[in-house]
Amino acid sequence: MTGTDTNVGKTVLSALLVAALDAVYWKPVQTGASENTDRASVRAWAEASEDRLPAERYRFDPPVSPHLAAREAGVRITLDAFALPAAPAGRKWIVEGAGGAMVPLNESDLMLGLMRRIGFPIIVAARTALGTINHTLLTLAALREARLPICGVALIGEENIENRRAIEHHGNVCVVGRIPMLKRIDRAALLDVYETHFDRTAFH
Repeated sequence: MTGTDTNVGKTVLSALLVAALDAVYWKPVQTGASENTDRASVRAWAEASEDRLPAERYRFDPPVSPHLAAREAGVRITLDAFALPAAPAGRKWIVEGAGGAMVPLNESDLMLGLMRRIGFPIIVAARTALGTINHTLLTLAALREARLPICGVALIGEENIENRRAIEHHGNVCVVGRIPMLKRIDRAALLDVYETHFDRTAFH
C-alpha cells in the first residue's frame, strides 16, 4: 500500500482490506509513533487479532520522513533488515508503506526499494479531489519505472467521476474502489464500504 501523499488515507484503506480479506497487516516503518501508530488504528478499526498485527521493523516517535527520524535516532534503515515477520499461514498480507513511493529511507534507498524487496502488487491510495490526477499519474509512473506490479488505485473522498476516468485512461490502470467520507470508522462501516464501493474480484 502506497499513497500519493501523506495522510491521503492509506491506513483507513489498509484497515478496510484487513477486515474484508481477514488479512495480516504489517507497517514495516512507522514514524510519528509518539502521536499514534497505524498498527493501533488498524487493530481498532478492523478489529484484527494480535497475531495478524506483527510489530514494525523500525518505529520512530517524530512525525517526519523515515530517513530523518532514523538519523535523529542514530539508526540507519537498511533494506536487508526487511523480511516478512511470522504470521498465520494462508492469509493475504496488507503491507503499508510510509508516505509515498519516493519517500527516502536512507541516503540512497527510497520506499520503492522496500516495495521491490517485499514483492507484492501495489495499491495506490489517492484522493478524489483536485490535484489527484497529477499526483496519481506521477506515482504510477514511478512504480512502472521501478518495474513494480500494480494492483490498482483506490480513491478516497467524495465521488469525482471525471478524475476517476482521467486516472484510469491516462494511467492505464483500474480504480478498484473508493472510500467515501465516513461519519465513523469501524469494522462494520469498512465492510459496508467494501461491499458497496469495491471491485472484489481485484483482491481474489
